[in-house]
This record gives sequence, C-alpha cells and structure tokens, in this order.
Amino acid sequence: MNALERDYVCHHLWQAGSSGQGALVSRVAPQVRGAVTNGAVGMHGALMERLPALEIVGVFGVGVDAVDLDTARNRGVRVTNTPDVLTDDVADLAMALLLAANRRLCALDRFVRSGAWESGKGLVAPHSLRGKTVGIFGFGRIGRTVARRLEPFGVELRYFQPRAVEGSNVPRADSLKALARVSDYLVVCAAATEETRNAVDAGVLAALGEQGVLVNVARGSIVDEPALVDALRSGKLAHAALDVFADEPHVPPALLALENVTLTPHVASMTLETREAMGRLVIANLAAHFAGRELLTPVV
Repeated sequence: MNALERDYVCHHLWQAGSSGQGALVSRVAPQVRGAVTNGAVGMHGALMERLPALEIVGVFGVGVDAVDLDTARNRGVRVTNTPDVLTDDVADLAMALLLAANRRLCALDRFVRSGAWESGKGLVAPHSLRGKTVGIFGFGRIGRTVARRLEPFGVELRYFQPRAVEGSNVPRADSLKALARVSDYLVVCAAATEETRNAVDAGVLAALGEQGVLVNVARGSIVDEPALVDALRSGKLAHAALDVFADEPHVPPALLALENVTLTPHVASMTLETREAMGRLVIANLAAHFAGRELLTPVV
C-alpha cells in the first residue's frame, strides 16, 4: 500500500463503505487508469463499465474467477494476477490441513483443553497416512507441489484434470468421480471456473466414501456445500478440512456445528513473505503496463 501511494494517486473504494462507494466512483471515474483488487473481491463488469479510462486490473491473488474477464477483453482492459509466488505456502497449508484431519489435531486439542485427558476419557486411534491414496483435483502449479510434499509420506498419488500433464509420473484418473473412488484423501487444487462449479458434488463425496477426507485450498464454489454438510452429518464422509467457502466470510452454521471438520479463514497464502512477494508482483505489473513494457503475469 505504501508503494502504491508513493507511485500513484490512489482512491480506496473499500474505505468509502457500501453507502459511499457509488459517489466515490462517480467522482474519480474519468481519471482511473488502473485498479487493484484481490481474488475474493475481484471486479465486476458493471464497475469496469463505469471507469471509461480503465486500462489494467491487478489482482492480488492467483484466482481471477471474481473478475469479469469477458468485459475486460471486450474493453481491452489488461488483467494480471500473482501466480508462482504463493504456490509453496498454499501447498504447505494443504499439507497442514491434511495432516490435521488425518491425526485429528483440532479434536485432540479440544480433548486436552476440556480436561477429558486428565479425567481418563478414552480415545479412538486414527488411521496412519502411510500406504493410503491421495487424489489431487487440479494438477497445476499448486497441485503438483502438493504431490511433491506428499511423496516422503509413503502414499499413493493420483490426480484428475481434463487435460493430462505431460512428463508426470503421477497416474491420471479418468474422471473426478473415478479419482474419488480410489482415494482416501481428496485434495482440491483446481481453478474456479463454470466447469468446476460444484464439481465436488454428492456423487463425488459418496465415491470418496465413509472413511474419506476432503481437503479444499482452492475455492469454495468447487464444492457443493449442502451436499458436503449432508455427507459429514450422515457419516458418508469422515472429515473435511477447508480453507475456502462458497460465500466468504460466511460459513454455514450447519458446517460450524460439526465436529468432523477443520476450518481456516482462507489463509493459504497468508505468510509475511508470500504476501510481500504478491504485492511486489502486483506493483511490478502496473509499472510494466504504464511504462509500455510486457506484463510479467498477464491473464488477459
């Protein structure tokens, strides 16, 4: 933010509040040549249309599903994001969630804090991770990095996405449901698109099975949340470890009430080092555009 303020005249829409945003846009619209947003807020086509001088949208994040890319293309507005710099930290949180679910870390923390351990209450032993199969839905940068993280744990790896990844020694399943059927753990790393909306549905969850664990570090829209709640409640799925939700920051009360979930508030890329690198990349793309140079990480 300091670098943006130093190099540009900035108008902070988020500071205006919902009641003042329209007036702010009307006042500054003719002068706005660039916009910065994040992957969750994005930028709707209606706002783009109100900014006649807009040339570039810089997204602080890798996901651009909340940006109206069709309007951007039609308007000739460039869009950039921040891939690569967040890959390792997102993969690390996927691993942390998988291990937390596997060893029931959150439940064990509650067990100790509640005094249940001291009172002699019994525990049910979890399954070992070694020898299990982990399926990865979406085998791009993050999915492949998760696979590399998992290799030393002695698991079998599988993945699914529509197009096969050349040069990978990880077998590809024929479909998402087929992947779930052979997996003990299903890690969602896919991009949010219309094709992946609610892709992890009741059928996929049923295929994952009663001992299955779902981990999602991608987007909440990829998982059918009502179907997930039903599977967890009914025992058709053992556990879900989720960093993302369909209507953030709202998490369905039915999901919050369940014990067999591990929840984090969309923080997979939230380390000081990664957020610093993401910010630098946003600024570098803006600088390249306004200097007439090639964009570092163009989306449109």
